[in-house]
Amino acid sequence: MFFKQGRYSGLINPIAGIIDLLVINLLAYYLPIQFQSPTLFHTYISLSWIIISFKTEFYKVYRYSKVVYILRLLFVQFVFFFLILYAFIGFFKQPIISRLALGQYFVFTFITVFALKFLNYILLMQYRERVNGNTRNVVVIGKSKKANQLIKVFEERREYGYMFKRQFSPRDQNFDLIACFRYIVNSNIDEIYCSVSKLKDDELAAFINFADNNLKTLKFLPDNKNIFSKKLKFEYYDYLPILSLRDIPLHNSLNALLKRGFDILFSLTVIFGLLIWLGPILALLIRLESKGPVFFIQKRTGFDNKEFQCFKFRSMGMNDAADAQQAGKNDMRVTKIGRFIRKTSIDELPQFYNVLFGNMSVVGPRPHMLKHTDEYANRVDKYMLRHFVKPGITGLAQVRGYRGEIEKDSDIQNRIKFDIFYVENWSFFMDLKIIVQTVINAVSGEEKAY
Repeated sequence: MFFKQGRYSGLINPIAGIIDLLVINLLAYYLPIQFQSPTLFHTYISLSWIIISFKTEFYKVYRYSKVVYILRLLFVQFVFFFLILYAFIGFFKQPIISRLALGQYFVFTFITVFALKFLNYILLMQYRERVNGNTRNVVVIGKSKKANQLIKVFEERREYGYMFKRQFSPRDQNFDLIACFRYIVNSNIDEIYCSVSKLKDDELAAFINFADNNLKTLKFLPDNKNIFSKKLKFEYYDYLPILSLRDIPLHNSLNALLKRGFDILFSLTVIFGLLIWLGPILALLIRLESKGPVFFIQKRTGFDNKEFQCFKFRSMGMNDAADAQQAGKNDMRVTKIGRFIRKTSIDELPQFYNVLFGNMSVVGPRPHMLKHTDEYANRVDKYMLRHFVKPGITGLAQVRGYRGEIEKDSDIQNRIKFDIFYVENWSFFMDLKIIVQTVINAVSGEEKAY
């Protein structure tokens, strides 16, 4: 998970991508290729490299990835890079470019990126094996031949960075499912590996629900049970097949970097383009109507179930129920200016500071009050899955009509359904679509914006 529990391994692939971009641009600058427009070439080759990398998943290298897999990534990446490189001559009509010099540039680029890719791969393995850095705490559920093989992989292949902690056997007479769950939580276990053939259907369902509601990664040693009917992803640990229950797009470091880069640019645009002049006007109006601070600051639950201070323009008079009771229709606590800024969602604008600070994203599941997180985590199945990503100023549930006050159980259930869909199916274009729809809704007005 990106930045999970203070680990910064999610930065490795983005940094590698930046270094590769520097390499392809520096080589193009220093080699005698005779560009008519160097700026055009640098822009073209940089954008092309980024697009190809996303399409080929060039930086999607896992801790258990093999050398053959990396060689395949390099081959596919540079086949497309070669075609894009020579297409520049015809596409932009560059007759004076030396084809030989362009070929030399391609070879030098391939050798340099190849060396850097394997250097990164080897150093990271050595870091895990010798320093015990970038590790994941794991438990294995079930005693079987495959489970024992997996434990052997964890113990012998130290370069993978898995710290095996304990094996549980549901077939033992003294096995206690609740005690097992308690151990996983108290021991800060990151990943759970289940031998599906050793679990009853109700035990399997219990582990799935537990992992979903406690932000734990759950994986399976495959067999012929109904688990194969689900959407699963195959991974190989030293030729041992492992099944992953769900693949979350934003756990890919490049996707996370793309989203974070957009968040920073978008939040800076709003802060310097809108808040810098609108903020003082609203501050004056809020203070003229009622006593109290301009900003309403409230603790909310964010990424990885961590608390953070969420900012809003104050829209209510000072009251003791702000941290426990949501605003309802015709709520007497809401001021006149507060009613306007809530209706137009202007009260949410200070959350762009949260986005800039990294507590929130522009788009994501809306952060809930601590009281509501505690309440709904016990009442709504899969509720905690929404905390696998950063909370957002707006979200899929909000543009689909599930914003504001939760009046009945179906409101929160439908909101969580859309939140989980967003977490499991994120794309950059989905974010853009949600932002556009949010602006449209803010202009046209929403029924539950009160």
